[in-house]
Amino acid sequence: MIIYLMTYYNMSAATGTSILGLWGALSNGLALFGAITADFYLGRYRAVAYGSISTLIGMIILWLTAMIPQLKSSPCSQNQHVCNGVTALQLAVLFSSFGFMSIGAGFVRPCSIIFGADQLENKKNPNNQRILESYFNWYNASSGISTILAVTVIVYIQDNYGWKVGFGVPAILMFLSVLMFQIGSPLYIKVKPKTTENLVIGLFQAAVAAFRKRNTRRPLSDCDEFYRWPLESDVLPPSKDFRCLNRACIIEDPQRDLNPDGSASNQWNLCSVEQVESLKALIKALPMWSTCFMIFVDMNVFSFSLLQTKTMDRHIFPHFEVPAASFSVFMIAALTIWIAFYDRILVPLLSKYTGQPRGLSPITRMGIGLISSGMSIALSAITESIRRQRAIEEGHEDDPNALVNMSAMWFVPQYALLGVAEATHAVGQVEFFYALFPESMSSIASSMYTVGTAVSSLIGSILVSGVDWLSSTGGKTSWLSSNINRGHIDYFFWLLSFLSFINFLYFLVVCRFYESLNDGSSRLSHVAEDKECDYRLLHES
Repeated sequence: MIIYLMTYYNMSAATGTSILGLWGALSNGLALFGAITADFYLGRYRAVAYGSISTLIGMIILWLTAMIPQLKSSPCSQNQHVCNGVTALQLAVLFSSFGFMSIGAGFVRPCSIIFGADQLENKKNPNNQRILESYFNWYNASSGISTILAVTVIVYIQDNYGWKVGFGVPAILMFLSVLMFQIGSPLYIKVKPKTTENLVIGLFQAAVAAFRKRNTRRPLSDCDEFYRWPLESDVLPPSKDFRCLNRACIIEDPQRDLNPDGSASNQWNLCSVEQVESLKALIKALPMWSTCFMIFVDMNVFSFSLLQTKTMDRHIFPHFEVPAASFSVFMIAALTIWIAFYDRILVPLLSKYTGQPRGLSPITRMGIGLISSGMSIALSAITESIRRQRAIEEGHEDDPNALVNMSAMWFVPQYALLGVAEATHAVGQVEFFYALFPESMSSIASSMYTVGTAVSSLIGSILVSGVDWLSSTGGKTSWLSSNINRGHIDYFFWLLSFLSFINFLYFLVVCRFYESLNDGSSRLSHVAEDKECDYRLLHES
């Protein structure tokens, strides 16, 4: 996509990367909205159906931008000093395709896997758990294969047959996917939306209730004055952490605050102890959650690496050249190999010495992921310095498309390290939140990962735009210039390496904070020993 935007919409590398970052942020952010909407309003079947159709519409519009010359600008030639501008209509059509695909992703990504499980789940079947585990394994395997096909076969088609065919093939496949899904509609088990309380809304209610009662003078430690629902729930006082939030569950006037059946008359004024404790658990998780942003920023700006490998020798064999956009397959391969190696070989060995059922604790794995990510970016900076120097020595300073006498395989270690970083950090993070939160918040554990990727995409987009603007002030060539031989992508990678190092120090400080929590405020110390997190079975939110 970065090549398409630069070629047919005359965008700079920095602008294209920023737009793709915003697109990723929107797609991941809408996943939380889509999951909540499916749970409580639409149901999973309609969510997947609407999402698939929206994705198809977006892909057809994107295909039309390649088919209809009026929907994109003419490519710039090397002899042109001023390129044709892009009209507002052309950008509107392009962005509408992105929007439809983001909406579709927001509904399909979180709901499709659980919708499939709905078809197989039968709690009366003694083999129910084994069947579900087999389904999840096959689902994840098929998703991995799909990604590999996308970055190899589809990219090869785009490289060799052009964008008309390259965008047409995925659009046709998506049409067949929607058609097959709709044909099977009469056979599906369609679980109705829940009518129970929305957990996310409950967290907002607790925060609003605490703010509204900020001036109350009732004692915050009187257990008899706190509201519980359902009434038969365990009689436990609120924890002493963030005591100001305990005001949300204080019953000030029973006649005004409670209904005859004992429920709250206004949930925005009175919340249960369970809601307040859930909000506290979320607040406690935020510092650790914020340490994940940098690793995803590193991944999101890797589109610049595509511009680098595009100018290098990508031949594996004399007559076979790897497309520049297919190098991410090395990251996917490293991720897959590491997960299998860690799960099957390292876990049995490490668990004997660490006492952890998963070999290493979630926090340790998150730290390994942050280190691997920083190493990957630093290695990218060194490789780019060598590539740029060689391009200048060969006289290609003014020709960003010229091939440099250097193998693109130098970038394989960076992609491999980034794959290991994602494998160790992502799984560790979900398991950490799963252990920290009460059981009623299992859905939030997985949703925080999705929202974290959305926030990181937004941060990465802002960072790219800011560096591009600052480095080009005074008429200087931007670090992120589309002519990478004149720019300094290596400086940008060194900046990311420095930020990754600062983020790792911040991570170490945050780890000390979690060690200092008292026994009643964290479930990590005992939950990790009692159960293994099956993050595949988490609520789709």
